[in-house]
Amino acid sequence: MCNFPKFLEHPVKQYQVRLYQPQDFSLWNTFISVAKNATFLFHRDFMEYHSDRFEDYSLLVLDGEKVVAVLPANRVGDTVYSHLGLTYGGLVLNQKAKLSSFISIFKSVLQFLNENSIDKLIVKTMPNFYLDYFSDELEYCLFIVKAKLNRRDSLSVIDLTKPYFISKTRKESIRRGEKNCLIIKEELNFDLFWNEILIPNLNTKHQVKPVHTVEEIIELQQKFPSNIRHFNVYHNEKIVAGTTVFSTNNVAHPQYISGNSDKNELGSLDYLYHYLITEVYNDKNFFDFGISNESQGTKINKGLLFWKESFGAKTVVQNFYEVATKNYSVLETVLI
Repeated sequence: MCNFPKFLEHPVKQYQVRLYQPQDFSLWNTFISVAKNATFLFHRDFMEYHSDRFEDYSLLVLDGEKVVAVLPANRVGDTVYSHLGLTYGGLVLNQKAKLSSFISIFKSVLQFLNENSIDKLIVKTMPNFYLDYFSDELEYCLFIVKAKLNRRDSLSVIDLTKPYFISKTRKESIRRGEKNCLIIKEELNFDLFWNEILIPNLNTKHQVKPVHTVEEIIELQQKFPSNIRHFNVYHNEKIVAGTTVFSTNNVAHPQYISGNSDKNELGSLDYLYHYLITEVYNDKNFFDFGISNESQGTKINKGLLFWKESFGAKTVVQNFYEVATKNYSVLETVLI
């Protein structure tokens, strides 16, 4: 008769979790600088430009005196978001983090939230192509705690490490930009683009304002000059289009893009983006056009999607999850 080995449940380690405090500024940023799944958006200098709009509820997870994870987050009532003011989020880990330790870290975070009257955690995951290392620990744990997928956006991304194909229509428009003698300039004059192009267009088309005021984007660019760059397009010395690009180790992502009413006739936006993709950010692995979604991911702007795909972009999804913090106890029995 065979005697099969018995699997014993391993106790889940309990980590210390506490709220971020202003005196943790250097501690937080030092950890972010060596994390395996962080970008400059998680630096406190970036997060705090809009501190007046959000109730910060960022967390530090410690093993003794050592930080092992952080959660950029804000609170609204009984719900914590990771983070409404950021493009992506989730638990940020050090490069040596293992799945077994992450299970304990996530359990400790959910338990802390639950014990502090937080019923739900909303997680806006970071798309994998932004990562320096594989880091799907969170996705796995979200499955274990029965997180609800309540939104899914579709990003249009060019993989610059592989061949990609620009459509005939885009090529014609790029040539139009050349024939019209368009001039592209990288500069720090955000006011011109914001006031003459971006704000009027957003107001006319969507009745909204840019997420960043011109003063905020100038301040952020001064703090992150290598990550935030701006380009204007001129025709006969008059601005006709522009874009502000956020870049990380692997990805270039246009945060803002807009052109005047002559953009199709001049070919200004196509000419600008071809220049950015082939000359300015050709050392990156990916060019992320961002989403074409509306209505919480359930609708797609067909024309915008067509434009992005005609540059050779393919679809990558970004998931949004809702977690019931009371489910933290489920993670205690995962490791056997």
